[in-house]
Amino acid sequence: MTEQVQELPAVVSAENAGNNAFKAFAASVAKRLVPWLVPVGLIVFWQIASSLGWLSTRVLPAPVDVVKAAWNLTVSGELWTHVKVSAGRALAGLAIGGGAGLVLGLLTGSVKFFETLLDSTIQMVRNIPALALIPLVILWFGIDESAKLFLISVSVFFPIYLNTFHGIRNVDPQLIEMGRTYGLSRWQLYREVILPGALSSILVGLRFSLGLMWVILIVAETISAQAGIGYLTMNAREFLQTDIVLVGILLYALLGKLADLFARGLEQWWLRWHPGYQKKAK
Repeated sequence: MTEQVQELPAVVSAENAGNNAFKAFAASVAKRLVPWLVPVGLIVFWQIASSLGWLSTRVLPAPVDVVKAAWNLTVSGELWTHVKVSAGRALAGLAIGGGAGLVLGLLTGSVKFFETLLDSTIQMVRNIPALALIPLVILWFGIDESAKLFLISVSVFFPIYLNTFHGIRNVDPQLIEMGRTYGLSRWQLYREVILPGALSSILVGLRFSLGLMWVILIVAETISAQAGIGYLTMNAREFLQTDIVLVGILLYALLGKLADLFARGLEQWWLRWHPGYQKKAK
C-alpha cells in the first residue's frame, strides 16, 4: 500500500510533464501557422472569386492558372534561366555597393578626419532617389548590364554605410576603456571589441539592403534586358499573359523573403554570443 502511494506522485509528475510538452509543441506549431492564415485565406478567396466569375481572367487569373504557368516555365527550363540571371545581377550589385558601404562606414565611423571629409557628401548624395538617376545612368552606361549593376549598387550602398557608421559610433565606451585597461593593442581593440559591438547594426543594414536590392532590380530589368525576371514579365505583358506577369511578381516576393531569411540566419549565427539573440534561440 505504501509503495502504491509513493508511485502516485511519480505518475502525476510524468503526466504533467507530458501535458506540458504537448502544450509547448502545440504552441510552437500555432506560432508557425498563424502568420500563414492571412495569405492562405486571401489565396482561397481569390480562387473562389475567380471560379465564380467575380474576377476577369484577363485582369487577375485564378491561382490555379498561375501555378500552371509557373509549372510550364519550370519544366521548360525558362524560369530557372531568368531566375539565375536576376539573382546574379542582384548579388553582384550587393557585393559592389555593400562592400563599398561597409568599407566607407568603417572608415568614417572609426576616423574623425574621414567623417569630416566624406560623410557630408555621402549624406547629400543619399537624398537623391536612385530612380531619378535612370536618365543619367543610361547616358553614362547605355542599356547594358553596367547600368543595372550601378543602380543596384548605389541603392544598397546607403543602408549598409549608415548602419555601419552608427554601429561603430554607438559601441559602449566603457567596453573600449576596459579593453585598453587589459592592454589590447589598437588592432586587437578594433577586432575584439569595436567590430563585434557594431555587428548587430551592420546586419540590420544588410537586411535593409537585401530588401531594397530586389525593388531596384525590378526597375532596372524593365529598362532593357534580354533575360531575367523583369524581362520575363515585360515580355508577357506584350502578349497579355497576365498569369506569367503574376509568376514574375511572386518570384520577386519569394526571392526577397528568402534573402531576408538568409540575413536573419546570419544574425542568429554571428550574434549567437549576444544575450538578445540567445533569448530568441531559446
